[in-house]
Amino acid sequence: MDLPTFTQKEFNIFHTEGLEPRMEAIRENIQPKFRALGEPLAEELSDLTGNDMFLHIAKHARRKTNPPADTWLAVAHNHRGYKKHPHFQVGLFDDHLFIWLAYIYELPNKKEIAQQLLDRQDQLEKLPNHYAVSLDHTKKNARTLESMETDELHKSLVRFRDVKKGEFLIGQQIAHDDPVLKDGDKLFSTIMDTFKHVQPFYEKTTHLHI
Repeated sequence: MDLPTFTQKEFNIFHTEGLEPRMEAIRENIQPKFRALGEPLAEELSDLTGNDMFLHIAKHARRKTNPPADTWLAVAHNHRGYKKHPHFQVGLFDDHLFIWLAYIYELPNKKEIAQQLLDRQDQLEKLPNHYAVSLDHTKKNARTLESMETDELHKSLVRFRDVKKGEFLIGQQIAHDDPVLKDGDKLFSTIMDTFKHVQPFYEKTTHLHI
């Protein structure tokens, strides 16, 4: 399997000025790599979850002026879309690659999903210490589990449950200069290892969508 790698060239795209020039660079340089990475990921995730999983690549179609600060692929059990469902994400900001199990604000039944995670907070706390939590998929400021205060994870889950725009993403971030990004096999293995760690939470929440 010829798996893609990510170099500084891809990360530098997010410094390209202007919406259309940046989108053109994303379409030409990043999206083909996302497809080459995402198709085998969807196959592996189908096996892991026991459901047919489908690849989606962010189009940023709603943007009219501001260029995207990040871009991503998503894998979800629904072939029509992913934002209203728990889903797996891999994407890039200008300084890191992210690997998430993502619950974003468009989810229906967000309260029920959040409660399932709150009921399993002790299991979330047992994930590797370097795993990170993000409360906003549009921002870079994720926190590692290791760096969180005692009740911070609990507060994050409560916020996800109670705040309309609240989100919860769990996984890990890999710095732009990490050698694993230069080795397609190791990167794929790292992504799948992350998804295997968070899959039990996906399994407990994916049935709560509409």
